[in-house]
Amino acid sequence: MNKYSFVARMPDRPGALHRAAEIVKSYSGNIIRIQYDRRIDPATVFFEVAATPETYSRMKDELHAIGYLQESLPTLGFLKFSVYLPHEPGSLFELLTEITGAGANIAYIDFDDRRCDPGRVTISLNVEETAVVNDLLDRLKSRYRLEILEYDTTGEHLDDTVFYVRFAQAVRGVIGTTEDAFLLSFLQDVNHIVQELNSLGQDPRDVFESILLTGRTLKNTTGDSFYADVQRISLTNDVEVFCFQMPGGGNIFLLRAPDETVMIDTGYGIYHEDAVRMFQHYGLGGPEEIRRIYITHADADHCGAGGFFDAEAYTHTGSLEIIRRANRAYGSRSESSILEEVYTTIINLFSQFTPP
Repeated sequence: MNKYSFVARMPDRPGALHRAAEIVKSYSGNIIRIQYDRRIDPATVFFEVAATPETYSRMKDELHAIGYLQESLPTLGFLKFSVYLPHEPGSLFELLTEITGAGANIAYIDFDDRRCDPGRVTISLNVEETAVVNDLLDRLKSRYRLEILEYDTTGEHLDDTVFYVRFAQAVRGVIGTTEDAFLLSFLQDVNHIVQELNSLGQDPRDVFESILLTGRTLKNTTGDSFYADVQRISLTNDVEVFCFQMPGGGNIFLLRAPDETVMIDTGYGIYHEDAVRMFQHYGLGGPEEIRRIYITHADADHCGAGGFFDAEAYTHTGSLEIIRRANRAYGSRSESSILEEVYTTIINLFSQFTPP
């Protein structure tokens, strides 16, 4: 039997998870990992199953047929608005009927008729289709006094309870347009970290916001926003060393001698083009001038641009193995931690990791 993974997007009703497990069982599949936490995402469930290729295909077909199989990551929109209801029985029910009829999903609602504005109801919606939103707003405007507080179609202001979709859209913003199939596979890795963080009593949302901040910082310090602190030291009459301290972390050292230029550490891959322009600005020539590269260790900010240079690269065999295994903790006591492995994957993705 082979191991397969899939993401289920299930309705928030009793028995939904049982139904998915029943389908897996009906095709002699064995669930070997499952993770669900409604505190951060009430509808997304991650499965790993052992099954034969034939039975897994049939299993997926049935999950797809009932709408449980998540195969795409649509860009969700966010709408927050207030309406003023008449003070009469059934008015809130009629409003909710309008929203439900439009196929919108309520993420937040606030209503209390004892307040100074007793008829005011504030509602947030997560929606997949802007046409649905526009139609709903037109219908509400025809019946109620309406105030639109926020309307975002980029997915940047989604409610925290759609964590995985929100994170996937944030990743798209950092690395550019990405196929849904890749992101769904990537979310499986992310979910492993969520599971581990929960077991450690940490809030995954805080951790991933910090990781996203790293990705955004790298992206936002390239091109016209790139900068570096530079130190230039003469070692002899003929030999100089340049130290370039990069904005997102990591240093690049260039040792220039009359017959060659040697690089020690390369910086992040995402800074490669900016670094080359910087070298030329300081009279160090183009990348073809660099004959040898020495890598001190295998972190992305030290070797992540090595593959862009046509030069011989040297590093410790242990560092080479870390690069090959894509796990920054390889050889350490935390090597088996899924946190280290997936964190390495994410940082390498954000930093355009291209080792020698």
